[in-house]
Amino acid sequence: MTLKFENRASDSPWVDTVWTCTSERVTEMTSVATVCWGLVFWEVEGTAYAAISGPESRAGTAPVPEGATFFGIEFAVGTWPRVVPAPALVDRGVGLPDATRRTFRLDGIRWETPGPDDAEALVDRLVRAGAVLRDPLVAEVRRGGRPVVSGRTVERRFRAATGLTRGAVRQIERARGASALLAAGTPVTDVVSKAEYFDEPHLARALRRYVGRTVRQLREGAGGAIALDLDQPTTS
Repeated sequence: MTLKFENRASDSPWVDTVWTCTSERVTEMTSVATVCWGLVFWEVEGTAYAAISGPESRAGTAPVPEGATFFGIEFAVGTWPRVVPAPALVDRGVGLPDATRRTFRLDGIRWETPGPDDAEALVDRLVRAGAVLRDPLVAEVRRGGRPVVSGRTVERRFRAATGLTRGAVRQIERARGASALLAAGTPVTDVVSKAEYFDEPHLARALRRYVGRTVRQLREGAGGAIALDLDQPTTS
């Protein structure tokens, strides 16, 4: 049973990650909390599909078509698709109609279906057409800037642009980072310190809520297929 992810970073300020995934004898996976929305393209038995994926506030389970191949673009925090308000995307997705291997429809326009190597070219076209929007204040805050507005304004703008609070984004990103450290063999005490958890029980609660895994499962690659690139095989 395998669910193989490959991720790469992007030099586009609009893109967080570009990923591909293949499944073999997998019917269900653990869906991990994420702060990004994205475009997902997949093919099953010769039929192509496309969808907008939303941020996920906690771990859950999701079906996986056997033998499917996936490709996705995760957009930077603080961006959103013009066709759907960011808060409406949290914990849900939106299927895109009339998808084929060559094209898909978004925001009333038909676009060429990209591959992993030309994801940024598609994003550039979407941005120029106004199909993807961004709040510059959120981008500034994410870079560590201190905009001259009240904390309440920052929080309101952040929630409008992402559908999540700043606190929720920090907690989700921290749990995902801790998972990668644990999967790589980092001692639990070091993970607690590096990720700034209060103690091991605090870390364990965060992992259950946002990643759907225990420390032992992350260490051993156990618990079944998971929608997270941990650079190790999964076992049931």
